[in-house]
Amino acid sequence: MGALGQLGTTQQRLLRRLLAAHAGDTVESLCAHLHVSHNAVRQHLSALLARGYVERAQSRPSGGRPQACFRLTEAGRALFPRNYGTIAAALLAQLQARLGEAGFDELLQELGRSLGGREVALPATAAVDEVAKALAGHLDALGYEALAVRHGDELQIEAFNCVFHALARQHPQVCKFDLAYMEAASGRRIHHMECIVRGGGRCRFRIGGGPGKQG
Repeated sequence: MGALGQLGTTQQRLLRRLLAAHAGDTVESLCAHLHVSHNAVRQHLSALLARGYVERAQSRPSGGRPQACFRLTEAGRALFPRNYGTIAAALLAQLQARLGEAGFDELLQELGRSLGGREVALPATAAVDEVAKALAGHLDALGYEALAVRHGDELQIEAFNCVFHALARQHPQVCKFDLAYMEAASGRRIHHMECIVRGGGRCRFRIGGGPGKQG
């Protein structure tokens, strides 16, 4: 069950009403649409405001006292399913068919290098531990649930949420995006030591040397 399904029926209907009202909606309009009392709508709005799903919008003139207006936040919109996975898988399949295996691989790596190159680069003299912590932070911000974890004498990166999991099962080449992204962001070679898609408990990465260096 998604986050939306964990809410009560009236709150779900209220959120769907606000989803359709781009500029927001008033308490009075919500009462009429949901067929509940003014007090009930206020209580539901208070609960949704507290959870960050709804925010106050600009009040509307009514010929008397302006009417309070409410609208969805981005967090509220995110409650509604967005089937990116199906579309992305179809897009990757088309690209793979058109570009061939080599071209498809290179495209994924170019994308990873492009995005990784936008990150603030550490100096070439940065220690491995410093690089690992920085990369773990970058990946965590992207939703990978990543940590810098010590393995023997060095820090490695462990990611517990493969954001491309469903896609990578169909197109294992997607993992090359991760590696290209991390190498561009760090200026170091990255070794994929363990992979969730290949049966590992996490994705684990070891940091190697800089360009032209072994390790």
